[in-house]
Amino acid sequence: MNTPPPKAELARRTPLPYLALATGILALSFSAMFVRWANAPGPITGLYRVFLSSLLLTPFFLKNYQKQRNINRSNILFPVLAGLFTAGDFALWNTSLSYTTAANATLLGNTAPLWVALGAWLLFRERLSTRFWLGLGLALAGAALILGTDFLLHPRLGIGDLMAIGTGMFYGGYFLSTQRSRWHFNPLAHLWLMGVSASFGLLLINMALGNPITGYSAQTWLVFFAAAIVSQIIGYMSMTYALGHLPASVVSPTMIGQPIATAILAIPLLGEIPTGLQAIGGVIALAGIYIVNQAHSKSKKPI
Repeated sequence: MNTPPPKAELARRTPLPYLALATGILALSFSAMFVRWANAPGPITGLYRVFLSSLLLTPFFLKNYQKQRNINRSNILFPVLAGLFTAGDFALWNTSLSYTTAANATLLGNTAPLWVALGAWLLFRERLSTRFWLGLGLALAGAALILGTDFLLHPRLGIGDLMAIGTGMFYGGYFLSTQRSRWHFNPLAHLWLMGVSASFGLLLINMALGNPITGYSAQTWLVFFAAAIVSQIIGYMSMTYALGHLPASVVSPTMIGQPIATAILAIPLLGEIPTGLQAIGGVIALAGIYIVNQAHSKSKKPI
């Protein structure tokens, strides 16, 4: 019987996985732009991003459902948890964009690898290497430089930065839940179930905050649909495809590409130019996140 070629061999045969990886990073980098362009509260933009994407994916999910029917229903807990973590992530991160720059919010929101690794250490007693602790120290030093600069010069930005760090914690919870969910569900099923769960979570959050669910302009609805299609469907599906053909040692470090791309896009699209200290802090934090990604991915055995 022929065995399937390894991921590295598949990647050498076609550039599609690398193209998907680049597409996913670029699509996700527009997330902050959509939140800024929508004339709506941040949690509302997050709600319609996941709700509309799930609505658009429903026909494909129902067609694919037959392949998932033998799954134990108790396993639905994992994509549901991923969706609830996503709801907290989007609500907090989208709101942080009203208080800080798109570059800072995206960078600090992508500190998730730190919290994932620390969670694995505290909850699962996973051993962490010296290289990890070095990366953690660098990432925290860079984040502290950004926070300190913003609190001294613009306290409003500092509050937004803290919210973005909280987002990173929710994002870390999403990664941990998704890892377990993907043991039982294919990418489409996971994305749909996660989106439905996140939609309910964000609906409750918006109702608690008193945000109006309807009454937005046609232009804002176009932004909602653009966020659903570009950031959620294209972004997440592209990254999922890449993860199916490229090793984690290639994919994980590229997470730092999103805050870099967002910072670059924010200059012409939002007119946000980082200060010198913010740029230095960002570079230090990115270096730390990169080292953490490398150290943590190498310490994990493939499933």
